[in-house]
Amino acid sequence: MKRITTLCLLLYGGALHAQTFEGSIIWSIKTEVMDPTQKAKMDANQAKMNDPATQAKMKEMQAKMNDPQFKAMMEANPQIKAQMESMMKGGDITSMMPTSMKLKIKGSNTLTIMEGGMAMETLYLKEKDQTYNLNRQNLTYTILPQKETSGTGMRVPPKVTKTSETMKILNYTCTKYIVERMENDKPITQILWTTTEIKDIDLKSLARINMGRGNQSISYEGVEGVRLKIEMTTLEMKMAMEVTEIKRETLPASDFSIADFKEVKSPYMK
Repeated sequence: MKRITTLCLLLYGGALHAQTFEGSIIWSIKTEVMDPTQKAKMDANQAKMNDPATQAKMKEMQAKMNDPQFKAMMEANPQIKAQMESMMKGGDITSMMPTSMKLKIKGSNTLTIMEGGMAMETLYLKEKDQTYNLNRQNLTYTILPQKETSGTGMRVPPKVTKTSETMKILNYTCTKYIVERMENDKPITQILWTTTEIKDIDLKSLARINMGRGNQSISYEGVEGVRLKIEMTTLEMKMAMEVTEIKRETLPASDFSIADFKEVKSPYMK
């Protein structure tokens, strides 16, 4: 899930134009496990899921999930609920990953909606400089913490290579960039496809959404344009996000309001 979040953040950088865009941008998300050890574990887990004894336990869990009190607890924790539902279906790690992302932009406020897998909805309000994890069904939100800098950011600048290779995405001409960097002493290679033909989207102004104060910039020096496709390869996993729709429309202010929501404390925060 962390890798998906990183990919999403990488889409938020590049243009130098004024932010005049209002509407929605939709991406598809694809995930593939690369690590042989992880693949072997997935095969073993699938075999275990097919075992009659495991199936019996799954039926017991299903009955428990239908208990009103337990169901209410799961509704308050959508990510845990998604994990349990994935286990019930015998899903592997990729089944818990989102399959698409919708980014709604209105002024400097954004609403990010992850669909499929561990679905989640995140709202950033520029006026408050704050990010919220929303549960619309229960009309509740949790405040995401803003991390202070600790001096452990990106010590070695990434290597950015602009290529002459181009491709069309939604009829926009995109240029290929190769970004090589290290994260937690592990190599990461990113392929960015960016276009300078979109003049009303300034994703650079959104570059720190969900990152928290003090984190290093993900707007790489030397990369121009709006990212329409990103491919990320690590030792464990390969992921790709590609824009499938850019829709300019007037969005309701209610999408970017928590006036009717009640704050709840995250069980993962102190």
